[in-house]
Amino acid sequence: MRVVVEDRVRVVIAEDSVLLREGLTRLLTDRGHDVVAGVGDGDALVTTVAGLAGEGALPDVVVADVRMPPTHTDEGVRAAVRLRAEYPDMGVLVLSQYVEERYATELLAGSSRGVGYLLKDRVAEVREFVDAVVRVARGGTALDPEVVAQLLGRSRKQDVLAALTPREREVLGLMAEGRTNSAIARQLKVSEGAVEKHVSNIFLKLGLSPSDGDHRRVLAVLTYLNG
Repeated sequence: MRVVVEDRVRVVIAEDSVLLREGLTRLLTDRGHDVVAGVGDGDALVTTVAGLAGEGALPDVVVADVRMPPTHTDEGVRAAVRLRAEYPDMGVLVLSQYVEERYATELLAGSSRGVGYLLKDRVAEVREFVDAVVRVARGGTALDPEVVAQLLGRSRKQDVLAALTPREREVLGLMAEGRTNSAIARQLKVSEGAVEKHVSNIFLKLGLSPSDGDHRRVLAVLTYLNG
C-alpha cells in the first residue's frame, strides 16, 4: 500500500537495468514519493529533464547510474554533471557499483547543495537510501561512507585542512556522509553540544562565516573533499 508522506519529492530515475529501475521506483513510490520518469541512458535523462523543466515541472532530484549505454563508462555521471550546471536547484544523486574517485570529485566540484554519491549496495538499506534521496532533493548531501573514506585519504595532506584536529576531521567526515549533529553525537558517543562546538570550530578554521548561511555545512564538506 502506498504511503502518503508530507515531505514528498518528485524523482527521475536513470538506470539501464530495467529490473533495478523498477525496483528503485517501487521503493520510492511505496514510501509516498513520485517517480515522474524512468529512462535507460544519459541522453534520455538530459532530454527528459529538459522537457519537464520546459513544462514548469522540474523534478526535485535525479537518481542516475554512473555507467549507462552506449559505452557503459561515464554517460550517467556526465549527464548528471551537465544537469547540475543547467538546473542548480535540482538535486542529483548518482549510484555506482564501485568507488570511482574521479567521478565523485567531478560531481562534487563547484557545487554547494543537492548532491549525492552512493554505492549500489546502499540501496539494500531501504530507509537510508530513501532518506538520502529526500535529503539531496532538499539541498543536502548524501555521500557513501566508502566514498568519503577514499576521498579523505587524498584530502588529508591538503593545507586548507591542516588546522583541524583529528576529532574535527572525524566530525567533518561524518558530515560528508550527510549525518545530522544528533546522528554524529550518537556515532561518536558524545553530547550533541560537543558536536556543535566541533562544527563551529570547523566553520571557523575553514573560513566559513555566518554570512554563508545554511549552506556552511555543505561548503565545509566540499572544502574537505575538493580543496
